[in-house]
Amino acid sequence: MITLASDFGSPYPAAMRGVICRRTDARIEDIAHDLPRQDVRAAAFWLTQTLPYFPPAVHCVVVDPGVGTERAALVVRVGDHALVGPDNGVLLPAARALASAADAEPPVEAFTWAYDDPESSTFHGRDVFAPAAATVHGAGVDAVDGLERATPTGDYVDLRFPEPAVGAEGARGEVLVIDGFGNAITNVPGDVLADRFGDSVAVNGESVPVRRAYAELDPGERLATVGSHGNVELAVNRGRGDDAFGVTAGDGIELRW
Repeated sequence: MITLASDFGSPYPAAMRGVICRRTDARIEDIAHDLPRQDVRAAAFWLTQTLPYFPPAVHCVVVDPGVGTERAALVVRVGDHALVGPDNGVLLPAARALASAADAEPPVEAFTWAYDDPESSTFHGRDVFAPAAATVHGAGVDAVDGLERATPTGDYVDLRFPEPAVGAEGARGEVLVIDGFGNAITNVPGDVLADRFGDSVAVNGESVPVRRAYAELDPGERLATVGSHGNVELAVNRGRGDDAFGVTAGDGIELRW
């Protein structure tokens, strides 16, 4: 299987699919092509939430604000999975998530990928990364280190999400992403709310009920909950949490018990 993820919208991913189909009969699955545009951190977060649920695959990821520059192309191997994309950090959080999800945590191995001058300096998804994904798939993930274009490297952009500060009186963190429903997903671990469901916490100084499900409150009411990602989420039942809390990605948040 080869998966595709990008911020391209349509129709650009169709060209990537065409390139792959001309080189291999791999099954192709689209993760998403509406990732927040040119937002490497948001794309990296969503990949951590999706790729660990896939069977072994080659994952081609293109969120690439530096397209056409001297930034490298990268292949990252994690057990039976390989990730192909730009060396801007977008691959590494998902690689670590795949390693953590494996029965025996495999190492994360990175390789720079050499490529010829592409047809376009603005569409490396089609001209660099799709062909690379097809080549890796054809050779097999285990054989990446034997491919002529792949050179082992320890020098790559390693994106990491910010760490929250959690204490006896509360927690400080930030909003990592806003999802399509307007839920503000923070980097604060959800276990801080484990004993507080049915109670309230102060969010940036305002009391907010803590509930397990949106529908435990009336439509339009704000809440703090734990999302499927395992982090504290600021939300509104049938509304947008980002608007109600006045936050966007990157904003700091403070929780007080």
